[in-house]
Amino acid sequence: MLNDVEIDAFITQKSSFDLLIDARSPKEFNESHIPNAQNFYALNDAEHQEVGTIYKQVSRNDAKILGARYICQNVALHLQEISKHYKIGARIGIYCARGGLRSSSIAIILSHIGYQVYRLTGGYKNYRLHVLTYLETIPHHHFILLGGNTGCGKSELLQILQPSIDLEMLANHLGSSFGSIKGAQPSQKAFENILCEILCKIDPNTYIFIEAESKRMGKCTIPALLHERMQQGFRVEITAPLEQRVERILKDYVSITTDFFNQVMQMISPYIKKSAKEAAQIAYESNHLAEVAKILLVEYYDVVYKKPRKVDLVIDNADQSQSIQALQSLHVKLSNV
Repeated sequence: MLNDVEIDAFITQKSSFDLLIDARSPKEFNESHIPNAQNFYALNDAEHQEVGTIYKQVSRNDAKILGARYICQNVALHLQEISKHYKIGARIGIYCARGGLRSSSIAIILSHIGYQVYRLTGGYKNYRLHVLTYLETIPHHHFILLGGNTGCGKSELLQILQPSIDLEMLANHLGSSFGSIKGAQPSQKAFENILCEILCKIDPNTYIFIEAESKRMGKCTIPALLHERMQQGFRVEITAPLEQRVERILKDYVSITTDFFNQVMQMISPYIKKSAKEAAQIAYESNHLAEVAKILLVEYYDVVYKKPRKVDLVIDNADQSQSIQALQSLHVKLSNV
């Protein structure tokens, strides 16, 4: 069974698919894709480029014949993997770039075998339009904004509180000068896709816990309307003892390389006292990472942290369980207003 499905119905049914197939090339898939999709490509990167070049420069018919040959070879391999994990009759969603030949070629074969196949009309392009439209018109207005100095435990609180959105985790960035220590970030499209997926699952009428962030986290940018709504939220300033803050950021600092450390220290030179910078570098060279963390917290992060104009509540996070209880009570209180 093969069904062509419009975007709204596709989104509604997506959670019921046993398998979601992205039929685009690996390069397209890795740049961004619908969350939870698996890449069973019709054409690999080299094949996709070759067929596209022939299509534009030589002959459309020659390109179609060559593409069909490659697709048959690739699908033969994919069927072995798909059949191992998904029984005949399973529900499979599928899409390509624009809902064209790549997805239809695989979809027709799967449907004839006996799978229930749902092909996204308009493909990934249509999905991206859905994401951008949603983020430009998000229905969520209620946010509890967690602010505070670096190392106060805001991310840990967000991992427990519900409903919540951990933007730093989604962007794989700490939102600070040393933020890129987490490694490669997702593309902007991938960041927006997963953010949209999370927001769509949260009741628009409830309060959402979220960390106070600047608009950019590394190369990822928070959508304008979401950032504006965040600034209008109920602001909670989180504090914590310096010793606990040091312990928290040490978890990240242990993986810092010397080159990365020196690069960031050079970058923050205009914003930290020369004596503090030198002390941090000496401590790092002596492998006294706790001292490095303490110096940077007191002499850099706390200095450059911009105090918010409005704070609605201050919570000391010395005891995380008490902080969670206070924030959950706040959520109930605001929800009943």
